[in-house]
Amino acid sequence: MVVESLRGEKLSYREAESKFGVANSRILAWERIYLTEGPEGLYIERRGRGSTGRPRKLPKEVEEDLLAENQRLKAELAYLKKLQALVSEREQRNKKK
Repeated sequence: MVVESLRGEKLSYREAESKFGVANSRILAWERIYLTEGPEGLYIERRGRGSTGRPRKLPKEVEEDLLAENQRLKAELAYLKKLQALVSEREQRNKKK
């Protein structure tokens, strides 16, 4: 009713705010919904963020693949750390000579 009055009577947002006792920001939001979805869009409940529910479980093979990749990456990281330590140790020995 507010949006239709706003558009039909060519009211400003301030006039509609004082006439209906509704915040200006709320009227703007209603008008945006009205223009994009039509009057039926205003009947949809829109409070809160909406529940995404419990996260879905991954299929067993995907979970196993991810765990295997995680282990491989951990091993690769450990190898690279050891390699870096050996290279820096060799560089320090060469600097002392």
